[in-house]
Amino acid sequence: MLPALMTQTPARTGLTRQLGLLGLTATGICSMIGAAINVIPFMIQRTVPGIGPHVLTAFVIAALPAMLAALAYAMLASAMPRAGGSYVYASRGLSPYLGFVASFSQWFGLSIAIGVVAYVLVFFLRDIAVALGWLAMSQALSFRPVHLALSLAILWTFVAVNLRGLKLYERTLVPLMFLMFALGAVVIVVGFRFNQADFIAAVLAREGRAVPLPSAAPLSLTTLLTASAILFSSFIGFDSIAQAGGEAKRPERMLPLAITLAIVIVGAYYITFVAAVYHTVPWSFVAQEARVRDVTAPGLLGYVLAPGWTVLIVAGAATALTNDLPAMLLAVSRLMFAWAEDGIFPRIVARVHATRHTPHVAIVLSGLMASLGILGSHFAGTFFLGVDILVTAMLVNFVIMCMTVLTLPGRNAELARVVRVVPHRQSQILLAALGVTFLGIFLVVHTWRDLAQPVNAWYFRATWLWSFVMFIGTLIFARERRALQVAGVDVDARFRTLPPE
Repeated sequence: MLPALMTQTPARTGLTRQLGLLGLTATGICSMIGAAINVIPFMIQRTVPGIGPHVLTAFVIAALPAMLAALAYAMLASAMPRAGGSYVYASRGLSPYLGFVASFSQWFGLSIAIGVVAYVLVFFLRDIAVALGWLAMSQALSFRPVHLALSLAILWTFVAVNLRGLKLYERTLVPLMFLMFALGAVVIVVGFRFNQADFIAAVLAREGRAVPLPSAAPLSLTTLLTASAILFSSFIGFDSIAQAGGEAKRPERMLPLAITLAIVIVGAYYITFVAAVYHTVPWSFVAQEARVRDVTAPGLLGYVLAPGWTVLIVAGAATALTNDLPAMLLAVSRLMFAWAEDGIFPRIVARVHATRHTPHVAIVLSGLMASLGILGSHFAGTFFLGVDILVTAMLVNFVIMCMTVLTLPGRNAELARVVRVVPHRQSQILLAALGVTFLGIFLVVHTWRDLAQPVNAWYFRATWLWSFVMFIGTLIFARERRALQVAGVDVDARFRTLPPE
């Protein structure tokens, strides 16, 4: 018997291992690819003036720390395949406190992001209605109470899907993933079919204005790193696979493989997608338009496409957003479940449905938290703050995962011995150290940008709000840890053994 398995208790959580490689990979892919791919690589011309023709370079640089973080997750997942992956990894291999507060801020950021996704999805549905000429429907979707009600309805539809069990979850998610790639392929084919001369001619014919061909542009290291830190947000989501560790078939093998597949497939898709759009649309035109209005891939390629094809591209973006919801709900609910299993969250949250084998209480609570994200987006009129909080939380979380790889042998030698991905210790140290370095640089750049940009009040800064969430997490952890000690629980022993399956 493996040493790590000897540390487990015979108890069972009630979760069942039903997710295969396809379902796990789809969970990671669908958590990563959202509508942002249609917006961020083009609006970055406004956010980071001077990036010019170097967006693809910034994307490649952003992919490097993402790959290092994914490798850290894969190593740890191979030794600790349990629900609530990132929390379990850090609490057993680094520090129970850091494991909880980092995953608590991650849970908060992801929950708000789920609400943001549901809210933004209605904008894309409205744009599809406009493109199809359904003016009455587009006007109805623009009516704020209808927008709010539809956002909540979409969210709770996918809460219901997750409550029904993993079979319905997988049957819903996998077809949506393939549909998303099929519609995204329209952008790639169109982008490489046309060229910048075609685009310039189309703008001249439609609007009567001349678009000059772009020229070379200098690039500073600060500009490149700032752009890469923003584009890194596009790779957030593969960790959802780790959170499903308690429901994966053959988890020691499937979890690392699914994480690797997800990050490689998404990275290749992103780079191909962005290269296709910039192949047709001159970067100088994107930069000029981004200074005065919001630009998207469908809006840019619409110059060279018939309206019907534009509808397909917008539908692809809407499908990508829809995919986010079930996958992210699974991730945040399993984090809550793992906390409750360890006794640092109310025990009722760890309840599992007797026949559907889903942590139904955690799923409903996650849905309620995401509903707050919808209400915040609705009444505040903006959602970018929630995105910045998520990026901060995930960068901290990724740094902690890489640190856990470094500290695991000293804290938990038994678990360190059963790491199956990159088993050579010196290679682990090198990769984890590089991860801490690059992710740390991105975290510093992201924080500097957040603190430097002008805002109306301190509470519009993601850094301070994230710090406040960490403070709340600290209070919860201190209270629950104290309660465990009063109850006579050997807290150190609990956090050195894996939770039950």
